[in-house]
This record gives sequence, structure tokens and C-alpha cells, in this order.
Amino acid sequence: MSIRIIDREEVARRLTYDVCIPIVREAMIAFSRGETIQHLRSILTLSEGRLFGIMPGAMGAHAAFGAKLISVFHGNAAKGIQSHQGVVVLFDPESGAPVCVVHAGELTAIRTAAASAVATDALARPDATRLALIGTGEQAGTHARAISKVRRLESIVVWGRSPERARAFAEQMRREFTIPVTAVPAAEEAVAQAGIVCTVTSSYDPVVMGKWIRPGTHLNVVGSSYAGPAEIDGELVVRSRFFADSREGVLRQGGEFLCAKETGLIGDEHILGEIGQVLAGEVEGRRSAEDITVYKSLGHVVQDLATAWALYANAG
Repeated sequence: MSIRIIDREEVARRLTYDVCIPIVREAMIAFSRGETIQHLRSILTLSEGRLFGIMPGAMGAHAAFGAKLISVFHGNAAKGIQSHQGVVVLFDPESGAPVCVVHAGELTAIRTAAASAVATDALARPDATRLALIGTGEQAGTHARAISKVRRLESIVVWGRSPERARAFAEQMRREFTIPVTAVPAAEEAVAQAGIVCTVTSSYDPVVMGKWIRPGTHLNVVGSSYAGPAEIDGELVVRSRFFADSREGVLRQGGEFLCAKETGLIGDEHILGEIGQVLAGEVEGRRSAEDITVYKSLGHVVQDLATAWALYANAG
């Protein structure tokens, strides 16, 4: 049996947000219902800012299965190349044979933002129209595109450590969107009036503080994918209705949650549920217009497998 290769260009062309968002939504519902099979990701730290992750899983006992092999090199952004490099390998559920290899960097960029869009649609206020992006890398752009699919954005504001890169990013987004996109000099200024905040940085220490966030805000906390780095502080974790993509994953690898727990601010019960449970109507998400909601995204292999298999199965 020949192995099909789906390269970066094909992923970018075919895996649109209109296609990806519903796939990720259904994958997270299946995950929270226990229909999928997977292990927590295994992460090798190669050196500072350089990681290698292995993520195996299956969409079900008799469904497609495979693994993502992914490197994360934070220094790549300065070189103009993707920070996430790797492949998703798919196996046929009938024969067990490998059938497809998919470009994981592009797949990860799109499905991560799609997952944040799914969470935003479920948890953000319906009238949220201002998006704050904390970070200026690839995920900032993908999140702007994905969130615009689930909320009618009227403005976008961006902050990054490099003012020059933030201004360049804002200019690029202004050309792409027909709404104001502004770069600001402080993260506090970026989030002050936002209804939706996406943190997409490689920062080890918090870049968004609880005292800055007004009631009613929804946050997608995306940048940290293993225990240690934390993009938001403990006060914000405490103030929020806190949801996970994977409860087990956040209890083991969710940097922001673990930092707050280790300092005695919260216990495990502070995770109110998984986003798949919210989507299925099994757990209450936003209760009022004043709630601050947080979706902690670690990324999960079922998102990769579901989107990759859709590309493979529908290639014709």
C-alpha cells in the first residue's frame, strides 16, 4: 500500500477554518465522552526553547489511529519559519498499515486556532467584538482568522515584546481584515477593553495579570503546552471559570493551573470541566455576562487525527 503525503500547501489550501472548526468541535466532544484512546504527550526538552513531543492516539477502538511527532523551536519565529515542525502519521483502522503522512506544522497552526474558536463560541459573550492578541507569532494570525469565524469582530489590538514586530503584524492584519487593527505598547492596554483575549506567547512568566481583566472577558490561554511556563497569573486563574481541553492534561501539564495550585490558591476542583463537556451540554459554561472564562488549551492528538483523517479520507 502506498503512503500518501499531504504537504504544507495542501493543508493550508484545504483545511479552512470553516472546515476545521466543526471537525475539532466534534473531536473534543468525542474525547470528553471517552470515545477516543490516547496517552498524554511525551515531551523531550532538548535545550532551552527546543522541545520534541510525541502524541499517540486513536479516534476509537475501530477508527483511525496514529501519532504526531512534533518539534517546537521557539527561535524559529525570528528566522521567519514555523516554530512547530513535524508530521502526523495516519494508520488504516482495518489493516493497521500506515497510509498517510501530513505536515504537522501547518495542521497544528490551524487546528489550535480552530479549537480556540470552538471554545470562544461556547464561552465568550455573544456581544464580544474586540479581540486582544498577546503575542505576534504565527498563532496570533491564525487566532485572528479563526475567532473572526465565531464572533463579529469590530477591532483587534495586539501586543508583543518587540514593538517593531507588533506594528508589522498589525499592518499585515489591517491588509487582511476590514476592521481596525492596532499595536499597543503594553499588554495591560491590549486587554483593558477586550471581550476576547488570546495569549499565544512563548513566555515562561505571566504576561497577563488578573487585575487587568474586566468582568465578562473570555480568555484562550494557548502558548504554554507543558508544566512550567505560565502566561496568566494565579489571580486570573482564581477569578475565572476555568475550563480545559483535557482535565488530565491540565492536571499534569497545565502551567498556569499548576502554578496557582502549587501556591495554594486553588485545588483540582477549580477545573469546572472540559470544553467537550460544555459543548455537549453536560457542564455549564458561562453563567452570566459578568463571568470571566478561561479555556486552557494544551492541544490534543485527537484534534490532529480528526483533521488529518478528514484531509486523507476526502482527498478526492
